[in-house]
Amino acid sequence: MGGHEDEKRWPPWLNPLLETTFFKQCKLHADYHKSECNMYCLDCMNGALCSLCLSHHRDHRVIQIRRSSYHDVIRVSELQKVLDITGVQTYIINSARVVFINERPQPRPGKGVTNTCEVCFRSLLDSFRFCSLGCKIAESSEKKRKPIQSDSGGSYGGSSDGIAGFSHRTAKRRKGVPHRAPLGGLLWECY
Repeated sequence: MGGHEDEKRWPPWLNPLLETTFFKQCKLHADYHKSECNMYCLDCMNGALCSLCLSHHRDHRVIQIRRSSYHDVIRVSELQKVLDITGVQTYIINSARVVFINERPQPRPGKGVTNTCEVCFRSLLDSFRFCSLGCKIAESSEKKRKPIQSDSGGSYGGSSDGIAGFSHRTAKRRKGVPHRAPLGGLLWECY
């Protein structure tokens, strides 16, 4: 499927939304208290907005972006009015059902994982195909990552567009077994 067909399949605001950086200070309202950019106008598609920018978007469709573990999310209740999110895993965060905007790949699936994202191979619940909106779009654009077999038998990552794969062998590992302090083996003599 080519880019021209994708334009018909997805709303024109979706790719700009996926590429937008949120939670930066607004350049227009830097001197004001609430100037963090966590809104997006689906009609204007001109980047992240702060709450003070909304006065210029009164009759527009605006969605609020939220954060969860340093990743951007959108409430399902706002998004499903304007986009089909079928197949994208939802999460409950602060008692609200949300979807992640962009992919969050894992170095490798955990033990016993039976279902993974079709694009980035993140572990998913059985009824879902994608971990984020970005992965759903990438799948339709044929930008899927492919599993890579390494010497150690199974890292995931890489992509068909030439981006280097992720190898758990080269990833930063946590420190191994903790070692006791050297005084633990000394015998204390009492006089």
